[in-house]
Amino acid sequence: MAEAAAEIAAPARRRLPEWAVNAAIAAALLAWPLLADAAGEPWWAGLAAKAAILALAGVGLNLALGYGGMVSLGHAAFFGIGGYVAAISADAAFSGAGVLGLPGSDRMLPIWLAAMALSALVALGIGAISLRTEGVYFIMITLAFAQMIYYLAISWPAYGGEDGMPIYLRNGFPGMDTNAPLDFALVCLGALAAALLLSWRLTEARFGRALICARMNPLRLATLGMEPFPVKLAAFVISAAITGLAGALYADLNGYVSPAMLGWHTSGEIIVFVILGGTGRLFGPVAGAVLYVWLETLLGGVTVHWQMGLGLVLLGVVLFGRGGLIGLLCGARRHG
Repeated sequence: MAEAAAEIAAPARRRLPEWAVNAAIAAALLAWPLLADAAGEPWWAGLAAKAAILALAGVGLNLALGYGGMVSLGHAAFFGIGGYVAAISADAAFSGAGVLGLPGSDRMLPIWLAAMALSALVALGIGAISLRTEGVYFIMITLAFAQMIYYLAISWPAYGGEDGMPIYLRNGFPGMDTNAPLDFALVCLGALAAALLLSWRLTEARFGRALICARMNPLRLATLGMEPFPVKLAAFVISAAITGLAGALYADLNGYVSPAMLGWHTSGEIIVFVILGGTGRLFGPVAGAVLYVWLETLLGGVTVHWQMGLGLVLLGVVLFGRGGLIGLLCGARRHG
């Protein structure tokens, strides 16, 4: 009798409410740059900005992968497009030359809109083709499109070719000094918060339920009078727009953009964030990105082969925590 009671009580002890875990992660991420600035350590505030940007890219992919079941190896294309939009626009504003007859800008808000719009437009074309397939074929088609854009960037000497191009002065945001590490980190956290809010509203709405149903049982969704294809395509486009925004911020963070942002390994890294934190979890990409940045920082200071440590952590999560870090903490099932 006692053993049976212990078995019933054990899961309850292990579980934490997911909202509480999310709130703790959000509070820790906000406190990170504030404490770093108070301690006079601007480098750590910059590291918090990097974690927020990578988490933002993960939030974008999570909408397609975690909720829609679309395993995309092409999201680096949208990440890189966002970066190039930021760099090209800033360069045009710096030199006084236009881009396709339009004036350049060194302000973040119009750059973000342009990056998201172009990423969404490209995703519309890629998704319209790739979503007619599934499984490994979908993965390979998204990878193929991303590599096409990668080689386009390499062969485009006007914008740096293989060498990439610099951003001489970080783009500005109203009311903030984006050259100050704390201010820039807060801008990145604000963009991440907006993306999380959008993701939450979408997934909790009818659209989100339809997207989950399209992943789990597309035939049932069709019998309810809703075609899975447009639902998944819409999610893919929104996912790309969020990832494009992350790319624009990442280019500003580094003051530089290169074709490496478009490489297939970048897509793989974003997938790692999502899996580490938990696919289909609202804060899964955030937890995964923070862990990734900390592993890179701590293990990278010890060995150049720090990815081995990341691989072991990822292996442990896949084998023993199918719900990722969030799943290990709260023990609840993801959406669907």
